[in-house]
Amino acid sequence: MEQRRIVFVIFEGFQSLDLFGPYEVFQHAHKLAGGYSCRITAPRPGTVRSGSGLSVHVPHGVADVDPTGIDTVVVAGGVGVDQARQDPALTRWIADAGAGARRITSVCSGVFLLAAAGLLQGRRVTTHWAREQQLVQDHPELVVDCDPIFLRDGPVWTSAGVTAGMDLALALVEDDLGREVAHTVAQEMVLFLRRPGSQSQFSVALWSTQPATDPIRAVVAAIHADPGAGHGIPDLASRAGLSPRHLQRRFTAELGIPPATYVERVRVEAAKRALADSDHPMDTIARRYGFGTAETLRRAFHRHVGVAPSDYRERFRSTREHI
Repeated sequence: MEQRRIVFVIFEGFQSLDLFGPYEVFQHAHKLAGGYSCRITAPRPGTVRSGSGLSVHVPHGVADVDPTGIDTVVVAGGVGVDQARQDPALTRWIADAGAGARRITSVCSGVFLLAAAGLLQGRRVTTHWAREQQLVQDHPELVVDCDPIFLRDGPVWTSAGVTAGMDLALALVEDDLGREVAHTVAQEMVLFLRRPGSQSQFSVALWSTQPATDPIRAVVAAIHADPGAGHGIPDLASRAGLSPRHLQRRFTAELGIPPATYVERVRVEAAKRALADSDHPMDTIARRYGFGTAETLRRAFHRHVGVAPSDYRERFRSTREHI
């Protein structure tokens, strides 16, 4: 089998899991089915220190790595990305490698390096939510959407922060080797849930399995696409092409919870983001995401989050860090 050449790009201050997580996914896939050759490069050869203090020895810097013939470029993010994107030799190599690669990918703030290399003009991209405004300001030529955990726009795949890089890598493996291999990799790495790219970055509680059939997938996609829309059982059943009774039975069997519970949890996740990202009043958020009133929103938050929406807003904002 022809080896797909995967090249990871790191730099001083990179986020260690942005490298190690996707790297391990590809290595597990290679052991199962073959097909991958992974390599790590950096601006210069030698020891490269991550933002957390872990170090990686990189035998070859970008000057020693042929930028042609690469299947997939994977660029890590991290606190050092702002300095790294000022390195003309590094961004030039990424531009050359990306020009011929089948896929160009980034994890977290690695998207800034892809943008600096001129590879993202007009593309829809994502990054860690804490970097969203910086990316919008620095690169108005991009379409920035920081809700999904990863996005694909043509040959460009970008992902949110840290563990989302593993979700991205699993999606790339599935794209190459099929769903069964990707699922086995997830099982071997004890990943509780292989999340779809459309899942919100703010859906941090992995509270359900993934649907197994197309009718239920369509229902789940519709709920996530517009949490505040009317998602009563008749509406969902019509979308799935099933009777209401059959829909409830199939949905519960495939996801482990009834559709009404699923809808409420998705709405809570959407409201959590609105609380963290905006100053909209509780009543506005409640109406927008299908709760109707602030009191209904408050009760749902207590059931699923364990705190009041106002407490969540205050706590979440007070713990933000620059990623």
